[in-house]
Amino acid sequence: MGPPQLLAVLVTLAIFRDQLPYRYETWRLSHGLGAALIAAMGTHHAIEAGRYSGHLVLTAFWLGMFGLAIFTLLYVYLISPLRQLRHPYRVVSVKKVAHKTWDLRIEPKSGAAIEFAAGQFVWLTLDRSPFAITEHPFSISSCPANRPRIGFTIKEVGDFTNTIGSIPVGARAYMDGPHGNLTLAGRSGIGIAFIAGGVGLAPIMGILRQLRAEKDSRPVKLLYGNRLTEQIMYKGELDEMKDVLDVEIDHVVSEPPRNWSGTVGQLDEAVLRRCFNFEGHARWLYVVCGPAPMIDSVESSLEGLGVPLGQIVSEKFSYD
Repeated sequence: MGPPQLLAVLVTLAIFRDQLPYRYETWRLSHGLGAALIAAMGTHHAIEAGRYSGHLVLTAFWLGMFGLAIFTLLYVYLISPLRQLRHPYRVVSVKKVAHKTWDLRIEPKSGAAIEFAAGQFVWLTLDRSPFAITEHPFSISSCPANRPRIGFTIKEVGDFTNTIGSIPVGARAYMDGPHGNLTLAGRSGIGIAFIAGGVGLAPIMGILRQLRAEKDSRPVKLLYGNRLTEQIMYKGELDEMKDVLDVEIDHVVSEPPRNWSGTVGQLDEAVLRRCFNFEGHARWLYVVCGPAPMIDSVESSLEGLGVPLGQIVSEKFSYD
C-alpha cells in the first residue's frame, strides 16, 4: 500500500470515527502512527522516485517537511505532556447537575491557573499521566472571573465520560489549552442571543457567568433546548442571573411532562422566528452551540430571518 492509498484509509477512518468499534484513544494513537508512516513513505518516494527530487535543494526541502511533520507529533505526544507536568491540577469537586451530566471543578496544585476567554475549551486529562493519550476536549463552563478554579460540564456519552461521576476528589488533572473561538472577543451586537442544545450549554454558561461578573448591561436571550426536563442544567443559577443581567430565558423541551408550562418542540425555525421577531434582531450577536445537526438547522433558520452570517458564531459538539 502506497502513500495515496494509506492517506485515503486515514481520511476514511477520521470521517467515520464515531462508527468504529474501538475506543477513542486507540483511534487517536493509530491516527498519529498512520500520519507518521505516510510522511515517511511520501518523503522516501519523493526523494527516490521523483524526477527532480534527487536535486540537493529539493531533497533538503522534502527532508525538512518530513522533519516538521515528525516535530508536530513529538509536540503532541512528548513536548506538550512535559509542559503539562510542570503545571498539575487537582479535582476539587464532582457534582451531578442533570441527567447523566456532571459539573467537575479543578484548581492548580500551586501557582496560577491558565488564562482563558469565556467560551474556550481545553484538552483535559483526568486521573492519568499526560503521556497516557487519554486527553479529551471539553469546553470550560466556568468563567475567568472564577479563577483559579476551572469548571467543566461533562455528559456521559462514551467510554471515558461514563466514568466522570466516579473521579475522586484530589485526583490529578492536566490541561492543554486554551483553544477555540466561541468567545465574544472582537464581536459586537446591540444584544446577545445564546442558543444551546443539551450539553452545548457548557461554554455558553462560561460566557453568561462572565457577563454576570462584569454586570454587562446589554439585553440577553437564552434559548435552551433539551429532550427531557431532567436534562436541563443549572436552572436555578440561570434564574438567579436575572437579578444581575437583563436576561430572558426560554427552555424548549421536545418531550415535556404533563405539567410543563414552557415551550414545547425543538430549536427549529418556528421557535426561532417566535423568539427573535423583535425590531433590530439582525443587529444582535448570536452564539450557538450544540450537536452538529442542530447547529446546521439553527444557522440556516437565522439566515432566513435576515441575520448576517457575520453575526453568528457557533461551535459544533462532537462527543467522545
